[in-house]
Amino acid sequence: MAIHKVGVIGAGLMGSGIAQTCAQSGYETLVREISQPLLEKGLARIYEAWDMMASKGKLTAEQVAENRARLHGTLDLEEFADCDLVIEAVIENMEEKLRLFPALDKILKPEALILSNTSSLNITQMGAVTRRPEKVCGLHFFNPAPIMKLVEVVKTISTSEQTIAEVQEFARSLGKTPVLAKDTAGFIVNFLLIPYLIAAIRMLENGVASRDDIDTAMKLGCGYPMGPFTLLDYVGLDTTLWAAEAIYEEFKDPLYAPPPLLRRMVLSGMLGRKSGRGFYEY
Repeated sequence: MAIHKVGVIGAGLMGSGIAQTCAQSGYETLVREISQPLLEKGLARIYEAWDMMASKGKLTAEQVAENRARLHGTLDLEEFADCDLVIEAVIENMEEKLRLFPALDKILKPEALILSNTSSLNITQMGAVTRRPEKVCGLHFFNPAPIMKLVEVVKTISTSEQTIAEVQEFARSLGKTPVLAKDTAGFIVNFLLIPYLIAAIRMLENGVASRDDIDTAMKLGCGYPMGPFTLLDYVGLDTTLWAAEAIYEEFKDPLYAPPPLLRRMVLSGMLGRKSGRGFYEY
């Protein structure tokens, strides 16, 4: 199936980054939010990114204008009717996704693909509430979506091989490298990353070492570009908590059980960079 028009549901940090990536890769792109202020904030984030790229000589003024012309915003789900592929990037809440997927299914043409950007939730369950489970899979981007080269293509037990092939080719057209994962909580990256982040929080909780010393040790000792607490703040403590809970719920492995400190920080609104305070202040 030829993909010409892409829809993105959600214009938050991930959704706007995905929409930016699609539009600057040549696709007509429609991004939707639930309110005009949220939509304008998401579009402004994309426009600012393109202006910044132009100021650094990475885009010409003509390319910026072409990108803007390909990008459209809406509050109306009905406008997705002619999309060939739709990526949902709404809040990591299964109830929200289970309301969205059947609504999309009724609006979209039969051959359209529905993809989820979830980092850990069960995509099989999302596909099951549609009439096209064979055309539903995961396409998990990493933050920041326009820069990070990896995407996880997640195959459910119902996803067709044709859908996977089309989504992998679509990912490559965005300049991404796709890796294929089964629909198990955490997929590949979070399944390995979450225990590392949780272990760092437990070390801090138990007074094994300080925040700064743990970050420095992992940067200089393992060659990581950032330590676990810097990474936690960048990813978002709420996002980390959701991922840990989803993986723990599926496997019941204590390695994935969220530490009390993580829960308390999320409850207090200390979410990392996006809230101005997490393990560090911004």
